[in-house]
Amino acid sequence: MPSIQSAPHASACDRLEAALSRIADPERQGAMVFTEIYAEEARSAAAASDRRAAAGRSLGPLDGRIVSVKALFDVAGDATAAGSAILRGRPATGRDARAVARLRAAGAVIVGRTHMTEFAFSAVGINPHYGNPGNPHDRSRVPGGSSSGAAISVIDGMAEIALGSDTGGSLRIPAALSGAVGFKPSAGRLPSDGAFPLSPTLDAIGPITATVADAALLDSILSDGNPAPLAPLSLAGQSFLVARGRLFDGTEPAVAAAFEAALDRLRAAGAQVVDGSIEAELDALAELDRIGVFTAIELAATLADLGITALDGIDPKTRARIEAGGKAPAADYVRMQNRRAALIRLMDERLTRHPVLLLPTVPMTAPTIADVLDDAAFHHVNLALLRNTRVANLFDLPAISLPVPADGLPVGLMAMGRRGSDRSLLGIAAGIEAALLG
Repeated sequence: MPSIQSAPHASACDRLEAALSRIADPERQGAMVFTEIYAEEARSAAAASDRRAAAGRSLGPLDGRIVSVKALFDVAGDATAAGSAILRGRPATGRDARAVARLRAAGAVIVGRTHMTEFAFSAVGINPHYGNPGNPHDRSRVPGGSSSGAAISVIDGMAEIALGSDTGGSLRIPAALSGAVGFKPSAGRLPSDGAFPLSPTLDAIGPITATVADAALLDSILSDGNPAPLAPLSLAGQSFLVARGRLFDGTEPAVAAAFEAALDRLRAAGAQVVDGSIEAELDALAELDRIGVFTAIELAATLADLGITALDGIDPKTRARIEAGGKAPAADYVRMQNRRAALIRLMDERLTRHPVLLLPTVPMTAPTIADVLDDAAFHHVNLALLRNTRVANLFDLPAISLPVPADGLPVGLMAMGRRGSDRSLLGIAAGIEAALLG
């Protein structure tokens, strides 16, 4: 796929114009990929970056990089609709989300805000209010969600780095289906102030990028501001646990074949790949699921706080889940929080011996848009896409999806690490990336 990273030494202004040209290309569906385009503001920011570079006063490795942000992040002067028609009439926000402000302070060029599923409440990547942009590898197929436009913007050369969010896989799913890198950090690592919440319990913000190095760069800028280069870790002697069992059920043959071939490459690079199980931990997760769903309960509460009581105008696929969440007893919600705290402790203990889990990110390649428009098919695909990725959110694990060599449509490999091991996981992911590309 074309990429504006093909000329890394080009000026910020030149790379921005290349990005804007691709956004304007009807074949790339930029009008659907972006909900807002900040062309003139971006041109001013790119010119300022080039002047700093000429004067030897660069703000660091993010200075002049072209960045897109998901449509749930506040951008000063615009309303934040978070992919929903009923939020379009909200007042414009007076300031940037904290993550957006940090990006600007580091010299990033914000090119626009990107398409997302309504309220970030779907993994499929379609939205009846804003259109259905196609997967960059096949426009008839879904890009994955909820950070759909984020992944497309990177793969289609409309941005170099994308800022998105992940509640049950919303960074990793579109990355896997579209052929990018998607990183979900541990909860609370990166600032979510000014990002519309789907689930404050499970939400995490993070990057979709073309490389692990760029994902690590955005993570470092947004976490502590230290843009130290990432050191890839050798895979020699590194132990990985492949969580065989129900998380492999129903995996498409093409995905299974690409995943197993990727494991062979890791072994060839010196890694110890061990088959194992987290079935006991998944049983405990299933007990929590029987009580209720964090996303539905917490989104219902957020909308109520905004004074939105009538849900007319919300996609019926989403509305039914919100209505169910709004009826959940408070006692059940407290029980869920307590059960989740126990889950986090349980998984942390499980990962003491093998601190990195490997799985196919999702069990399928991208389905066609036509095949998910029916309600029953949509819910089936949505649950399948979320099955593996949501494990990281419920157990609060950092997780990253990497593209693996595959015949045909993109396939993702997901690595999950112990809670709080974000930088170590990124270093390991860089080693995996090198082995997969080698």
